[in-house]
Amino acid sequence: ALVTTQPAGGTIAMAGPQRTSDLLAPIMLLSGHTGAVLTTKFSPDGQHLLSGSHDKLVLLWEVFGECKNLLTFRGHTNAVLEVHWSSDGDHAFTASADKTVALWDAKTAGRSRQFKGHSSYVNSCCPAREAPVMASGSDDRSVRLWDTRVRACQRTITHKWPVTAVSTGHSGMHIYSGCLDGLIRVFDLRRPDQVQFTLTGHQEAVTGMRLSPDGNSLLSNAMDNTMRCWDVKPYASGDRCLKVFLGAQHNYEKGLLKCSWSATGSQVSAGSADNFVYVWDSETKRIKYKLPGHKGSVNEVDFHPTQPIISSCSNDKQIYLGEIRGL
Repeated sequence: ALVTTQPAGGTIAMAGPQRTSDLLAPIMLLSGHTGAVLTTKFSPDGQHLLSGSHDKLVLLWEVFGECKNLLTFRGHTNAVLEVHWSSDGDHAFTASADKTVALWDAKTAGRSRQFKGHSSYVNSCCPAREAPVMASGSDDRSVRLWDTRVRACQRTITHKWPVTAVSTGHSGMHIYSGCLDGLIRVFDLRRPDQVQFTLTGHQEAVTGMRLSPDGNSLLSNAMDNTMRCWDVKPYASGDRCLKVFLGAQHNYEKGLLKCSWSATGSQVSAGSADNFVYVWDSETKRIKYKLPGHKGSVNEVDFHPTQPIISSCSNDKQIYLGEIRGL
């Protein structure tokens, strides 16, 4: 926005669109990674942003002010494929192609715990919001369940296909696994030896999943160029696929493009291989924003928890924070 001053004694007025957030500028560019940025998440209080990259590093950024890179988390020996915050904002979880998941102290960037057991790339991890439970999914065709207070794996659920995305129920009692076969399997951890139900609809590999804030709906992105919203309430009847969102693209790179919900559940977003950031209205399924700027595949888009701000990260090694109209 341009600043214009009025004649003697006048007040300063802002020209240009009305600002909707506390970002320093309507668009902020965060540069620092030396490889493709594969994942990014806002902290629960919205003050910080985590990003994970092909350069094996996890970076912590401030969201407001000049978006400085505050901390560097070192320890992974291969690409960082997914990051998550603990619900209290004190810790970070990272899944890596080095076959491990790590728990970090978000205030010091020290590694608190390393979870070992997978025999191939760990594509995805997801901590439960209200329990010390974390799930991880790997190319070794398994989902592993961890108690975040101890190092040892609590349970392994084997699959016929590589597991490309996992999500955890808020209470830690349900696990959702997305595989190369396009199916999403739901497990009740009280009976983990059997699939509780299967979500069928995607024609190709599931690349990302995210549970809605109220825990009743699951969002999934897949290589068939669709994003789907599923009813995951335990006793839902009929077709569980509630909505299909179209627009975002996948391509020959076969990146694990993620998806996310806004804090209120009114909007959803997804990464896309056509270099655009997509945001849809979750009720009408209409595209609300198709935002340019990146010069490579957009791998993840995340919503700020309290303000109309989105973050996006890309194979072009950049992260953008952008202000959108009021949510």
